[in-house]
Amino acid sequence: MSQPKLLHSGNPFYRPLAAILLGGQAIAHILAGNIHRRNTLEQMINVGPASLTIAVMTAISVGFVFTIQVAREFINFGATTAVGGVLAIALARELSPVLTSVVVAGRVSSAFAAEIGTMQVTEQIDALYMLKTDPIDYLVIPRLVACCLMVPLLSLISLVAGIGSGLFIAEAQYQIPYSVFLSSVQSFMTPWDVCSSVIKAFIFGALISVIGCSWGLTTTGGAKGVGKSTTTAVVISLLSIFMTDFLLSWLMFQGMGTSSIQGV
Repeated sequence: MSQPKLLHSGNPFYRPLAAILLGGQAIAHILAGNIHRRNTLEQMINVGPASLTIAVMTAISVGFVFTIQVAREFINFGATTAVGGVLAIALARELSPVLTSVVVAGRVSSAFAAEIGTMQVTEQIDALYMLKTDPIDYLVIPRLVACCLMVPLLSLISLVAGIGSGLFIAEAQYQIPYSVFLSSVQSFMTPWDVCSSVIKAFIFGALISVIGCSWGLTTTGGAKGVGKSTTTAVVISLLSIFMTDFLLSWLMFQGMGTSSIQGV
């Protein structure tokens, strides 16, 4: 029996539909308790500690640049006490989860697609079926769990690093006292801002892992196909992050903002 047109590999919607189906299957398997703990731990190390340095360096650079741009203009308007708070809100709500996820997508999603894609074209996936091992349990779920746990953690670390770098440059370049900067952070940033950062990073981590794994499992065409899958997985992951970020921001931050911001 031939495949339905929507599920045929020649259809442009085949891979997105396959990714949605894979995500649903993975969630069902997780709820059933089908988790390989050793594989999950290995992937957590691969996603978390291995990505920590580049995520922190990115956050520090963003903290430096953002503070330089914001502090200069705010000082001209006599709003020096708002510099730290604006930086903290921007990092927590947007920059930290998005940039951390972009870094992880570039490093991890491509690795997932390349590794699983190579297994697919060399028929190692078929060998797993022969051994009565479900590839979703063995390959997909460990990567999904690892990304959903590690990306939020990396995002929080990046948030702290970004605020710390902004604190340093504000005092060194613009002579804004540490106490003023930190007081501004405390006044502007709320627990919900941190929670929103974690929620965004969690969802972005799920997107990164599912897209990388799905593109790997649907790889065809040998080594050339693996290369295409790797590149496409990163591009689709980035587009998904940006589109989902807009939707989440629209849902989370509608309204007029906090009283602290309105009073500036």
